Amino acid sequence: MSDTYNIGLGNNDTDTRIKADSDFVSFWNDQAKNLTWFSPWNETLDWQPPFAKWFVGGTINASHNALDVHQDSKSEKPAILWEGENGDSRILTYGQILTEVQKFSNILKSLGVEKGDRVTLYLPMIPELPIAMLACARIGATHTVIFSGFSATSIRDRVDDSKSKVIVTADGGYRRGKIVKLKEVVDEAIEDFDFVKNVVVVERTKNEIPMTCKDKLWNDLMNDASDNCPAEKLDSAHPLYILYTSGTTGKPKGVLHGTGGYLTHLYSTFKWAFDIKDSDVFFCTADIGWVTGHSYVVYAPLLHGATEIMYEGAPDFPDASRMWDILQKYKATIFYTTPTALRMFMKFGDDIPNSFDLSTLRLLGTVGEPINPEVWRWYFKTIGKEKCPIIDTWWQTETGGMLISPLPGLETIPLKPGSGTLPIPGVNITVVDENGKDVEPNTKGYLVVKNPWPGMLLTLWGDDEKYKTVYWSKYENCYYPGDYALKDADGYLWLLGRADDVLKVAGHRIGTAELESCIVSHDDVAESAACGIPDEVKGEVIIAFVVLKEGINTETKVLEKELVEKIRTDIGAIATPKQIYFVSKLPKTRSGKIMRRLLKAIGNNEKIGDVSTLEDGAAVIEVQTAFDEIQKSIKESN
Repeated sequence: MSDTYNIGLGNNDTDTRIKADSDFVSFWNDQAKNLTWFSPWNETLDWQPPFAKWFVGGTINASHNALDVHQDSKSEKPAILWEGENGDSRILTYGQILTEVQKFSNILKSLGVEKGDRVTLYLPMIPELPIAMLACARIGATHTVIFSGFSATSIRDRVDDSKSKVIVTADGGYRRGKIVKLKEVVDEAIEDFDFVKNVVVVERTKNEIPMTCKDKLWNDLMNDASDNCPAEKLDSAHPLYILYTSGTTGKPKGVLHGTGGYLTHLYSTFKWAFDIKDSDVFFCTADIGWVTGHSYVVYAPLLHGATEIMYEGAPDFPDASRMWDILQKYKATIFYTTPTALRMFMKFGDDIPNSFDLSTLRLLGTVGEPINPEVWRWYFKTIGKEKCPIIDTWWQTETGGMLISPLPGLETIPLKPGSGTLPIPGVNITVVDENGKDVEPNTKGYLVVKNPWPGMLLTLWGDDEKYKTVYWSKYENCYYPGDYALKDADGYLWLLGRADDVLKVAGHRIGTAELESCIVSHDDVAESAACGIPDEVKGEVIIAFVVLKEGINTETKVLEKELVEKIRTDIGAIATPKQIYFVSKLPKTRSGKIMRRLLKAIGNNEKIGDVSTLEDGAAVIEVQTAFDEIQKSIKESN
């Protein structure tokens, strides 16, 4: 299916997979012993499908495992190397963070927050965000982080659902050189919510803000707070956080994660995937408002006592060199980012990254969506200089941590550009047909997980029935993530896009990721997004939006012909798009994901809906204009 790359870090722990395959419950029981528990568990797994409780009877605390356990050996070690978009920077050691966390834990208590209460965090990417999260975890409050790009309506829905007593926000945050006025958004969202008792405000940008009797300044509170707050001994299944995911319809779903199982999953996968060393400088570009930021910016690195970079702003501001500048400045050894960001960097060519010293990098990773093989190769050659393994990770908000990934810290296996390779040890993942039967190798089908795993969500906040329906009703006792995939003859898994994004053309199923990878493999193409629109004859036809690399002057008619020929050759005539639209940018969220629903809405002449997380509204206008112009041309030619 693809070329292979035999590059790794020399590890070959075959015993781990053997143990995991023979008895996954016993295997995870052993992994949990890597954490510090206040009291041991009496049962490893209580599995009442579809509800799982891990390490029943054990007591633990996430904040204690992230901070207290390192104080004897790493109190002076940098934990967070923070870089602000405007050039500000801070270095926080493990000792300093523990002090700040204990202070804010006492502040939350003084504001009436008790074990089991919810606290909403609506903050930019500043150190106060992980500090607040760890403070909540320390006292047993359940944190619910809201991405700082969400609108007042989105905040209102989430705060109302969680019934948070306290909201922690900031006067503002920096984004592309402008101040995002976060406090004003919060005020609009909660103006009639009596259950919100206090709003704590971090002064990040010093812009003028209105203050009410509910509002308190972070620094004023911290100046008077005690720095002694022992961590609560919490049940393993105690709710650590709620993270809301936007559904296709209705209100957002509140994914609820526990503590002991979740931390076990993160500790193990971070070690296996990144082969973490005490000397590493880890940089994950994810915003903490998303699950990658929760799992692999806040909790997993701190569980390992790692040093990590945390960046506040846009990846290409003030220009396309920003990421490489940060990697060079802090001598990063591990870089974990999105395929979307890489496609954007690719668009600007090799000269920019080649002008920076990236020689400290030893491992690269991607997350968020399938990576196109062409982008994988660029990442490997241009950024990694053909010496860094690439881990292409698949997982979800609901899974808590990685479920499919190469694991350089555990084993060296051939890497195939575009494939996430194998499931992590202790997780049984396969590809099935509509009836739930395993498909033959290289046959497209639906991804399923056949056994519980420690990082899995406990349920959906306040809605057990929806939890059952959304994730466990399609196939009996199997978790259905909603992804289209295939497994090749070597057992490697290839993600082909969301099942609801699978294009059904004349009875054939075509994955959006498969088609987009084909288009991006053209030398002149930087990015692509495909979607389907209704057709009376074929049921659905494909439209594709294409962004070219910088400096490409070939006529679009010539490029369109070349792309059509490439698609016909690589996939088949059935995958030929009805229209190809050339645009300078695609509509993306601030986290870097292409908003395919907007493209589909435009293609179907539907209402676009909420775009509060959109990075650049001009992209929507350009796509709409391109679509309208071509449609007009088609009508005139008829």
